[in-house]
Amino acid sequence: MQKVAVITDSNSGITQMQAKEMGIHVVPMPFFMNDDTFYEDISMSQEEFYRFLEQGKELTTSQPSPETLTKLWEETLESYEEIVYIPMSSGLSSSCGTAMMLSFEEPFEGKVFVVDNQRISVTQRQSVLDAMALAEKGYDGAQIKDILMREKFESSIYIMVDTLTYLKKGGRVTPTAAAIGTMLRIKPVLQIQGEKLDAYAKVKTLKQAKSTMIKAIRKDFEDRFHDPDGDNFHMEIAYTADDTEAQIFKEELRTEFPGHDIWVDPLSLSVSCHIGPGALALAISRRVEELEKNA
Repeated sequence: MQKVAVITDSNSGITQMQAKEMGIHVVPMPFFMNDDTFYEDISMSQEEFYRFLEQGKELTTSQPSPETLTKLWEETLESYEEIVYIPMSSGLSSSCGTAMMLSFEEPFEGKVFVVDNQRISVTQRQSVLDAMALAEKGYDGAQIKDILMREKFESSIYIMVDTLTYLKKGGRVTPTAAAIGTMLRIKPVLQIQGEKLDAYAKVKTLKQAKSTMIKAIRKDFEDRFHDPDGDNFHMEIAYTADDTEAQIFKEELRTEFPGHDIWVDPLSLSVSCHIGPGALALAISRRVEELEKNA
């Protein structure tokens, strides 16, 4: 029997095909349109999702059912001794709290380790890669959870939102603020550090947004992490709908931060429900010390 299995959800941006190639499981996040339930990357593609948004369809999100999780865990424990489950941040969804409660029930207690290290999208994906690498090095489930939790606040995400429509629908801005912001062509830059999603800056152009995010990351490197060049950090880009600007941004970042490998991934559909198309994000996450030794 193998030792540690790694499971995450589709908010990590890892597709079902990629999961098979990686040897992990990805729980698809459900969302609803009218009376129909869809599952990301299973019953609805990225292209179909944005086509529905363009048509003005109302889409809402939910969390995986307890039955979905427990069935997957039971099946996985037939082949593995332990599971490390890395869901999206508890600060952004109740799905993490549900998973934690389930992990303390029989037959999962002491075998399923739920990691609430406040990650989402590309930083959540990096936690999955770190967990897999730690498992390959022989760390057990409890040790992997402890290491990832130690890194809980060692990441930052800055997201430029192209339209206020979806933030208004989700209640994060008032209708009046959304109307004024739209009239003034404001593009908010949001910040995720730990469990908080906060407003960071207001800009009017994509160029200003990218400059703002670059300056914010530089400030984090210097002030928060005391690593001016960010040598000990991964760097990632996330986007919604179209990767054209993301690929341009990647080349710009290579000039700004030479030597960094930069991963580019679309945001998951359940996240995109709340911010809409045209969003662009820049993220960093600290490299895990245990994986850098003798690397």
